Amino acid sequence: MKKSRIFSSIGVVTAAALTLVACGNNKSNDKTNDAKTASKFPQEVPVKTAKKGGTVKIAELSASPITGIFNQELETVNTDSDVMAPASESLFATDDTFKINDKGSATFKLDRKAKTITIEVKKGVKWSDGKQVTAKDVEYAYEIIANKGSKSQRYTASLANIEGLADYHNGKAKTIKGIEMPDGENGRKVVLHFKQMKPGMYNSGNGYFWEYAEPYHYLKDVPFSKLMASDKIRKNPMFYGPYKMDKVVRGQSVTFVPNKYYWRGAPKLDKIVYQVVSPDTASQALKSHKFDIIQARAAQWQQVKNTKKVNFVAKVPLSYWYIGFKMGHWDAKQGKSVMDKNPKMTKPLRQAMGYAMNVDQVDKHYTHGLSFRVPTLIPAQFGDYFNKDSKGYPYDMKKANEILDKAGYKKKGKWRVQPNGKPLNITFLAMSGSSIQEPTIQNYVQQWQKLGLNVKLYGGRLTEGNSFYDKLSKGAKGVDLYEAGWTLSTEPSPNDLYNEAAPFNYGHFATAKNTKLLKEIDSEKAFDHNYRVEKFHEWQDYMNDEAYVIPMDNSYTVMAVNDKLTGYSMRASKNNSLYFDLAYAK
Repeated sequence: MKKSRIFSSIGVVTAAALTLVACGNNKSNDKTNDAKTASKFPQEVPVKTAKKGGTVKIAELSASPITGIFNQELETVNTDSDVMAPASESLFATDDTFKINDKGSATFKLDRKAKTITIEVKKGVKWSDGKQVTAKDVEYAYEIIANKGSKSQRYTASLANIEGLADYHNGKAKTIKGIEMPDGENGRKVVLHFKQMKPGMYNSGNGYFWEYAEPYHYLKDVPFSKLMASDKIRKNPMFYGPYKMDKVVRGQSVTFVPNKYYWRGAPKLDKIVYQVVSPDTASQALKSHKFDIIQARAAQWQQVKNTKKVNFVAKVPLSYWYIGFKMGHWDAKQGKSVMDKNPKMTKPLRQAMGYAMNVDQVDKHYTHGLSFRVPTLIPAQFGDYFNKDSKGYPYDMKKANEILDKAGYKKKGKWRVQPNGKPLNITFLAMSGSSIQEPTIQNYVQQWQKLGLNVKLYGGRLTEGNSFYDKLSKGAKGVDLYEAGWTLSTEPSPNDLYNEAAPFNYGHFATAKNTKLLKEIDSEKAFDHNYRVEKFHEWQDYMNDEAYVIPMDNSYTVMAVNDKLTGYSMRASKNNSLYFDLAYAK
């Protein structure tokens, strides 16, 4: 399963210098060809006969330490998710279009008429202590998410479509009515009862049911309020994947050894070591073969592309970076975002700031064509759900000025003032990252200042990644806009990111039209594919026009893999068994 996550502070996929505008068009053919090269890379390494034994070292590029929340229901940052992957396995496998099949650790059966989904854990799927994964373990994951004491950010309006989950979340019920365990807690079958069936339910990552289980027998004695800080999450988490955590060096690395009870059989490797590496030193680490698997960053591609004894594999990930505007606040009592009546960041201001960003120039000149501007909040990988006619916000400073002039943002000296004549000061929250992050952000600040907008960084500087998302999620005062990124779910519905009750709706925009369109995208009527496509396109047009969130760019993910390894793949159909398949070749 691929669920939505925030990007950590690896640094944005673009890189810019303050002299960008002057040299933005001087790209070489080599840089253009690099994108073509990446597009031709396979998504998996050559298949060879595997042998047992060996240690694989994997680099996790991040300018910040690992948060160390090794629990799918509680983590939100992609570094935690990446690092626990050798041990943390989804209940379901998928094909390459993300459709759920029965090749994973549990089977899946949807009954549209009865409004149920039946999940049955396979016999022999065991935790690393040898105990069978049970129906209670599946149900308990929902308790972690929905219990307010856990402070999980995974509780959403989508999950609340399960009968009784909202009552449990709000303290009106001690159990979740819509999660049935027909063979008892120690059985292997769970029946989920829904208020409505949704068209995306056949795909992994749809958000309407959870795709992980948690060891109830191991965690039940830990109060929900203490779960996130517990050693049973931070130091000694338990999983049913091919490997188990053997050693955790806080913030720095995690060492895995085989889970001898793994249901598919014994994994091939003796050890897997995940280690945090600064993005600034990634190219040198790649060239010196310090790691067996490491990302080749777009900004460093020229330095590493000729490295020998590695196989390069690549794909365009389901992700993007974006600019978000603060439109309101989170109302804890109502459990939803509430927009301010008169937000500072008006529609003309948002649109103008979007057109003032020279994203295409940044990407083409500094990332060798491996990064590219995205025009909508729905990636092109989602086929006809992507609105190919959307233009987004291409650089157009003339248009940006015209929008502000027309809206009454007149210049008074160096800076524009609000239509009412009052000063306009804009605070921009952006995270720190690699050495190219600061000039990137300064470039965009400079672009907005050229537009006559007095934009300054929050606290006068970039904010460390973990602190950045803490401030964003807690609604730090004084923030007017921010730059962030998503790793997206494998089902295209944007509901869990942008509905009024979504915890990840950091800008807190909430309109009747947005709610209506999101509901239509996931309605019973949307089982009609053409209707759903139409609504996806309407939502993209609406979001581009309103500019509450402006999509920026994405980048090829290129991985350098030791050419002695086999079994490494970036294909969706191989994700569930990736670390079980990973091995050294004979």
